[in-house]
Order: sequence, then structure tokens, then C-alpha cells
Amino acid sequence: MNYLLAENVSKTYGDRTLFAGIDLSINKGQKIGLIARNGSGKTTFLNILAGIDVPDLGGSVRIAKGVKLAYLSQQPFLDSNSTVLETVLATNTPALSAIRTYQTALIEHEQQGTEQSQKSLTVAMEAVQVLGAWDAEARVKEILTRFKLHRLDERIGNLSGGDQKRVALASVILQEADFMILDEPTNHLDLEIIEWLEEYLSRPNITLLLVTHDRYFLDRVTDEIIEIEQATLQRYRGNYSYYLEKKSELQFNLKQETEKAQKLMKRELEWIRTQPKARTTKSKSRIDAFENIKQKATVKVDTENLGFAGIKMERIGGRTVELFNVDKRFGDAVILKDFTYLFKRSDRVGIVGNNGTGKTTLMNLITGKEKPDSGTIGIGKTVEFGYYTQTGLQTEKDKKVIEVIQDIAEGLPLEKGKFLTAPQLLNFFQFPYSQHEAYISTLSGGELRRLYLLTILMRNPNFLILDEPTNDLDLLTLGVLEDFLMHFQGCLIIVSHDRYFMDRLVDHVFVLEGNGKVRDFPGHYSHYRAARDYEEQQERERRELIRLASAPETNNTHRNTEKRKLSYNEQRELAQIERDLETLEQEKEQLNAKLLSGTVTNHQDLLHLSERIGEVVQQIDTKTDRWLYLSEFA
Repeated sequence: MNYLLAENVSKTYGDRTLFAGIDLSINKGQKIGLIARNGSGKTTFLNILAGIDVPDLGGSVRIAKGVKLAYLSQQPFLDSNSTVLETVLATNTPALSAIRTYQTALIEHEQQGTEQSQKSLTVAMEAVQVLGAWDAEARVKEILTRFKLHRLDERIGNLSGGDQKRVALASVILQEADFMILDEPTNHLDLEIIEWLEEYLSRPNITLLLVTHDRYFLDRVTDEIIEIEQATLQRYRGNYSYYLEKKSELQFNLKQETEKAQKLMKRELEWIRTQPKARTTKSKSRIDAFENIKQKATVKVDTENLGFAGIKMERIGGRTVELFNVDKRFGDAVILKDFTYLFKRSDRVGIVGNNGTGKTTLMNLITGKEKPDSGTIGIGKTVEFGYYTQTGLQTEKDKKVIEVIQDIAEGLPLEKGKFLTAPQLLNFFQFPYSQHEAYISTLSGGELRRLYLLTILMRNPNFLILDEPTNDLDLLTLGVLEDFLMHFQGCLIIVSHDRYFMDRLVDHVFVLEGNGKVRDFPGHYSHYRAARDYEEQQERERRELIRLASAPETNNTHRNTEKRKLSYNEQRELAQIERDLETLEQEKEQLNAKLLSGTVTNHQDLLHLSERIGEVVQQIDTKTDRWLYLSEFA
């Protein structure tokens, strides 16, 4: 069944064309990711598909009759006077309306405790009962808990931008729409929520169009990629990995074709310059062919070497940043407790933890923006901080893009006396030369964040701290940033919910576990996640063994009805399983000890180790299930 049909969709602002003549159809069950550079019109395109904006004359968008659409915009427009509860239950269905009334009555009764509030609560409960909406109420509680929205009576206007985005996303999910359009759904979510959302959106009954810079998310959720490039739309019938493969092939072929065209163009140019002004028909056809060759020869292919190797950063001495027995709390919330760490000159650290555990506070302590309650923080004399925060670019709106950069530096020095100029760096970070004279007031949100990032890098720091640098950046810019950071030789600290970004760039992870505890885990985020899954599996097994050991003997039917005897082969199988389980448990303990010891630091070795742990746990689960079955008849 076709859910959406867009035909001849175009959008132009002044003399700038975002896209032209785009056709798109989306069928039930499809999960499509949209890719485009910042400023190419991704959000505008989604707004048109969702009915928030309209295409230029001649274009049309049709949603199939009866299909319910839910749209999460990049900057949700929420009523600042509404409560969290009113916002997430704003859908006009009888069940959700009854739940909204019941939850409101419950909050009022908890606050007032009067006879009238009790009466209102009773009436609301009866309405939920009549509609059979208790299942829906449980669903609402599950989603609100999952998104860590606990203060349901809080006004939207009092929430941070990140909290508002979570409220909007929870509202979209609770609508249980046939078709969802999501613009950057992972922004401002912690990693735990992102992983849950990834699993939820992968369900086969969900139809989806989304924009996200989270490449793991894009790869695991989508089954098709569409890309807006040079005002047109290209479809790739596969996930993000498939897109990368096919895009690489296309660029290679285009480059080959362009190089051939350039050689031919040179020969044709030599010929055309020798011709007299009065040309024959035969000459005219060759001139027309020359124009076609010229078009092919001037096609821009995004495969250039970005040239970040050899950047000559400020020298960093043997002493960088040293934290000794640092304590920090805000009221009853303990952020750090007796934390000690000495940063090395080439440290590459990721910081992870749930929202509210103190990631930003730790970075503020390192840079001196916050003072510890106790303990000491020493900063080496040669340390030059570059701190990218979530506050964004603070500059005059009437300044030009090139002026913002040149106010900091004319460029970055390279080894052997070479130099990357400010215009070159702007171009590398997807600001073409035609945009250098543009005013700040004309930039999109993504372009502003990209420019802000470049202002930090232009200061040529040797201790770089990035707090959520990937928000609102397109995938091409992320690739440029990663290339820069891969060549960065100083100390690097990253806080990011982009798991792919973290995995590529960090060597170990500070895990803020709450109540002031910081765990230093060797390896990147995916290694840590595999180890945590393993620990949680161990804990579940331990609890199950305790439950089974403490469960009283029962006279249930399964145990007492005609218990058959094991065959000879089954007895041998049972004995073999017991030996196998003992061997596997020993291997599991050895692998886990090795993973957590910190002796394995090579990324590839850590990956193999994590994968083997998963394989061993799976074998233990399978053999345990078989052992439990056979032991019933032993």
C-alpha cells in the first residue's frame, strides 16, 4: 500500500534552488533515511512532506486516505504553558483522552488530598475502565519512563531544549501512527534511550522516513537511503552500508569519466581555437560535442584529499591536566567522588553516562569553568584548551563568515612551512567560496554549528574538548571532522551520543555510573557496551540460580505426570553438556577477566574479544536450555 506520493516537488528561495522536480513514493513498511549536506534543504523537504510547508507551483504531496502521520520536527513547536502530561497525551483518541484526565486527577489528588480530588479521581478511573484503556495507560507509563519524563506536571516552558525534544518524541511514539517522519530523533538523547529507540523503530510494522547523523542508527534501522545532492534526489535500495558502497562506486566511475573528459576536452580545445570564425555544419556539430565534454569535465567529485595530515599544533609539555582526589556535588547529587586521573599528552577519551550524571560538569572542571569542592586540579603551562560547548556560536549577526574565521587566525600552520588558509579550511568544512561573504544571519542551524566548530579548531589547541559536536552536522561534515581529529596529535576528550563517532576516535571511555563513581574502561564505546551486556547476563543468571535454589518443591503436573526415562544416548548427551558447560564457563571467566584487565588495547583485538564473549554466552544459553530439559527426566 502506498502511504505517500510526492511529485515534481521543488523549492526555491530567491536565486537559490534547494531541490527541483523531486518525485518520491513511500510504501507501507519501508524505512527510509534521508541524507544531504547542511543547507541542502533536508528540513524544508520534510516540512513539505508533512504538510507544514508547501512546494513551489506545480508540485504536490499526497498522503493516502486513512493513513495517520506523525511528524517530529528538528525544533518542535510545543505550547510552553502546557504540562508534560498534556503534551504527550495531546492525541485526540478516547483512550488517551481518558488517560490524560485520569493522570491529571491523580496528580491533583496527590497534591491536594481533598474529598473533591478523590471524587474526580474515581470518576476518571471509571472512565478508563469503561473504555478498557488500562493497557494504553501502561503503555504511556512505559514510554514516559523510557524517556525519563517523571515530572508530568512540569510546564514545557520550564524545560531545556533537550527535554522538550524528548517530550516531543515521546508524544510522536504514543500516537502510534501508521507513518512517522522524524527529523534528528537522536539529538539530546542519551545512549541508553538511543539504543531502545533503534530497537523500537526496527519493528516490521513501522513505516518511517528519518534524518539522522547517527550512522549506526541509520545502518541498523533503515532499508533504503535517499540523498538530495545538487538539487536532485537519488535512491539507494539498501541501508547505510549499502549506500556507502554504491556511492563509492558511483564516485569512482564519475571520476574516471571526468578524467577522460578532461583529456578529450584539452584536445578539443586545441582544435576549436584553430578554427576560422565561419564554420561548416560539420564543425558546428563538433563544437556542440565539445560543450557536452566540457560539462562532464567540470563535474565536481567529492573525493579530494582534505589535507589535515601534518597540522603543526602548539607544543604540549609533559604535564597536561592532573586531577587528584576531586569531589564535586550539587546539593544531594554527587557528581565526582575521590576522582583521580592524569591525562597523557595523546590521550583520546570518550565520556559516557546518562543525562544528569555530570559529563558537562567534568569537562567544566577540567577547563577551570567549575571549581572542585575538594581535591586539586593542575593544568600544565603549555596546555591550550579548545572547548566546544553546546551553547553555540556567540558573534554578531552582521558579520561575514570569512570575517568570523579571520578574526581568530588567518589559517593553520602545517609542517615544513606549509599553511592551510582560512578560506581553504572553510571550504573543507563545506562552506564553498561563494558562501564566504555571506552574513551570519543567513546561515541555517547546522551551518552555524559547523562554523562554531571551525572557530574552535582555528585556535589550534593542543587539548581539545568536544561536548556533543555531532548535533546538527551532516554526514559529510562528520567525515571531515573525523578526518581532522584522526590527525590531531594532542589530548582529545569527546562527549557524544554518536556511537560510530566515538568508536572511531577514542581509545578508552570514562563511564559516569552515578553517585560520583567513574569507571575507566579500556576500549571504545561498543567494547564497553559488550562488556556491560555480558555483566548483566551474568547477573541475570546468578539471580535465576538463586531463585531456583530457593524455590520450594511443588507438586506441579509437569514434574509428577508420567516422567519418562532418558535413553542411553540422552544420558551421554546430558553428561557431555555438563562437561561443555564447565569448559564454556571457564572460558567466559577468562575472556571477561582479559577484557576488563586493560592489557588488551588494540581495537581489532578488543573487537574479536567482545565477539567471542558473545558467542560463548550464546552457547552457554543454548546448552543450558537443553540441560534443563534433559535433567527433568534424569
